[in-house]
Amino acid sequence: MQIKTDKKYVRRVLADLVKINSVNPSLAIGAPGESEIATYIAKELENLKLAVQRLASVPRRDSVVGVLKGSGGGKSLMLNAHIDTVGVEGMAEPFSAVVRDGKLYGRGAFDMKGAMAACIAAMKILVDNKIALRGDVVISGVADEEFTSIGMSDVIEAYPVDAAIVTEPTHLQICLAHKGFVWLEIETSGRAAHGSRFELGIDANMHMGRFLAELDHYQQTLRSSAPHALVGPPSLHAATLRGGTGISTYAASCTLEIERRTIPGETEADVMAPLQKMIDRLAAADPNFKATLKTTCVRDAFEVPRDASIVQTLAKASTAVLGKQPDFMGDTPWMDSALLAKAGVETVVMGPAGAGAHADEEWVDIASVEKLAEILAHTAMHYCK
Repeated sequence: MQIKTDKKYVRRVLADLVKINSVNPSLAIGAPGESEIATYIAKELENLKLAVQRLASVPRRDSVVGVLKGSGGGKSLMLNAHIDTVGVEGMAEPFSAVVRDGKLYGRGAFDMKGAMAACIAAMKILVDNKIALRGDVVISGVADEEFTSIGMSDVIEAYPVDAAIVTEPTHLQICLAHKGFVWLEIETSGRAAHGSRFELGIDANMHMGRFLAELDHYQQTLRSSAPHALVGPPSLHAATLRGGTGISTYAASCTLEIERRTIPGETEADVMAPLQKMIDRLAAADPNFKATLKTTCVRDAFEVPRDASIVQTLAKASTAVLGKQPDFMGDTPWMDSALLAKAGVETVVMGPAGAGAHADEEWVDIASVEKLAEILAHTAMHYCK
């Protein structure tokens, strides 16, 4: 069946979304959150006669879900995008949605309101063409992906599905894997004393320096280890360092925050073990060396087999729309796809083209948004039939 995107509709919805300030309040003090953009999306989905629900386990942090009900007996598919953005500091025109040379500019245009517009337009294609499906097609615009993903957690619990397409930007390539991360905190303990009394003080900052020297060697080993075929090697960096209370006082404590980027197959235990060994080794060499290690956030890496049903269906739909086989890829940033996969949902990632995620200038290629909408509609037609 020949189906086409309503290009005028795509451009209007895309511009409207970008003009709405949906900066994540966990990232910028005083930011409005996702309520206004969720209201807009809900209205568009209601106009398409979808069953619509808003979810907000935290005030002002609304996610919105629409369901195109199937007749029964078919597989269900979720089309997903996040609706929060990072901050706009340094941007000349964050909410202008101005179009130049086929590119629409503004905060979130690329990451990922272009994808949200494509998801809505895909649902419009299915509705306008009266596509009869046995399985449900679910569209979700989720809050807080840029921080702790409370929106996706809410949606997964409320709407179990067989498969999902997370529409993070991939330049119309099919993403089969991405990295995860573990946030860690290490604290070295010393003893405060006047700077003139070295015999009384124990310098927690100096002790942290010993650990950092070992950490530097370890991160070099990580980067040179055998890379994952799609996402490359694991890595880590020392993100923040805080220690001491005054220049004439021995530091009683020093705290280091570490981000460890993981590859598919690595676990939290895999991350913790070598760091704990460093601490144990330093403590064995000096009885005054004391340090504790803990994790503060864990997000799994993601990988889906190339022969998975949703991957193959998406690949065929992409080939039909683009006129060529799409490329397969892996990516380095973490995405909500990992949460869906952990919940047992067969998940794949594909989104539009553009540039400037989290940068001072951000844009999305409008033609790629239009193509993505067709690809998503074709995929739903075949997966949920």
